[in-house]
Amino acid sequence: MTENSDEAKDIDELYEYGARLNEAKDKTQHVEDYENIIKAATSTSIKARQLAAQLIPRFFKFFPSLSVSAVDAHLDLCEAEELGVCVQAIRGLPLFCKDTPEHLSKIVDILAQLLTAEENVERDAVHKALLSLLRQDVKASLTALFKHIESVDEQMTDENLRERTLSFIRDKVFPLKTELLKPPELMERHMTDLIKKSLQDVTGAEFKMFMDFLKSLSIFGEKAPPERVQELIEIIEGQADLDAQFDVSDGDHIARLIACLFMAIPFFERGASNGKFLNYLNKHIFPVFDKLPEEWKVDLLKDLAESSPYTTPQDSRQILPSVVQLLKKYMPIRKTGEEMNFTYVECLLYTFHHLAYKAPNATNSLCGYKIVTGQPSDRLGEDFSEYHKEFIERLNCVEELARATMKKLTQGMAEHNKALTAATSEEAKASIKTQKQNTTTGLRTCNNILAMTQPLHSKSPSFIGDKRIDLSWKETKKLSPPSNTPAAGYVWNCKAVMSRLSSSTTFLV
Repeated sequence: MTENSDEAKDIDELYEYGARLNEAKDKTQHVEDYENIIKAATSTSIKARQLAAQLIPRFFKFFPSLSVSAVDAHLDLCEAEELGVCVQAIRGLPLFCKDTPEHLSKIVDILAQLLTAEENVERDAVHKALLSLLRQDVKASLTALFKHIESVDEQMTDENLRERTLSFIRDKVFPLKTELLKPPELMERHMTDLIKKSLQDVTGAEFKMFMDFLKSLSIFGEKAPPERVQELIEIIEGQADLDAQFDVSDGDHIARLIACLFMAIPFFERGASNGKFLNYLNKHIFPVFDKLPEEWKVDLLKDLAESSPYTTPQDSRQILPSVVQLLKKYMPIRKTGEEMNFTYVECLLYTFHHLAYKAPNATNSLCGYKIVTGQPSDRLGEDFSEYHKEFIERLNCVEELARATMKKLTQGMAEHNKALTAATSEEAKASIKTQKQNTTTGLRTCNNILAMTQPLHSKSPSFIGDKRIDLSWKETKKLSPPSNTPAAGYVWNCKAVMSRLSSSTTFLV
């Protein structure tokens, strides 16, 4: 009974302190009342501490000399074991900044640390408090939040806190970008700068998340000038680490490079330069191409093919020799009974056409063509006839294999249709549909190969420099499941991380 009466007395006194402060015109004359409110934060009464959590921030601005003790007491309330007390205290944190904005960064920092709360109601209170402060001063709030993401010093960064902060920014801040980032030009630039500083140590999923957000900003929209689009490419180039010393045993770097190249393709389409990427491939990756895992080879060649239409004449001339070398490797000169990788050949022929279209006379010394541009690089006085003969033999062999394979695939499609009609279980039907899909992709691959080899028989061919060829995987990638990757242990998994849905098989014959 005594405890209850003491508690009631404490609460009554708190209400009196609050009422006096509320009614006083010059609240600074009631320092003792505010001091008593602060002391109530250590009360044994839950209700008293809840009331203190309401009153401390309400009158905080009137007593700057007590600001340190007031904030410290309130933080103790935020860490209270009783959920009702800590939630009330969290809800009151934004009030510390309403009339004293100089405290905003510190309060955002405190709220960010509370994102690790396990109770949903507590975490929800933190989210609402942070959004309130973001609406009050988005620039200062974002700056304080991003300090928990930068991870420059791993010893100073709690990984769980970092992940929770990232989740808050992704789920709560990014969707409100139109409301929060005002004025757009200024605040979108500030957000971009914060993101750039946070990319020193990110997973592939985190990098994709940031890039998806950046390209959604108006400053990088469809009407953005070329230098803005190039800025995005430079961010991707930095993540691909194109200035690093290359080591073929560094699987994480290679996987990251391939994933970044894939991510960069839409920006090449918008006019950004692909030169740094392709020259890095030419210098470091193509010479060790055979040492790469199969899945990486497929992704790399597909990315190369999709990038090739946007290559400059100068870069095309530099890269063509490597592409021709790979073509000769994967286009057999005669039937040997060994498998031919049709997917590789489709990618390389497509790349060859687009690069050769930009630098046609470079093919004279590589394939024995006789293309006249009037430049010394035509090298028409030299004899490359043996190269031409060999190249044509390879084209003939590829065409023969493609036609024979198309015949088998067409027959196989008829068998798949019969099997689908006869299938009784959903599992069997799904399996047959997958086989039909792979067969369709194989037929498209063969058709593309034949469409690209036929113009190359001429001594002075017309190279395909437009998009009349629809790459086989581009038509079916939304339907196909992601293939497995040997890089599952790497932070950068170029397929799983980038959610790239490529065709489910590499087409071999």
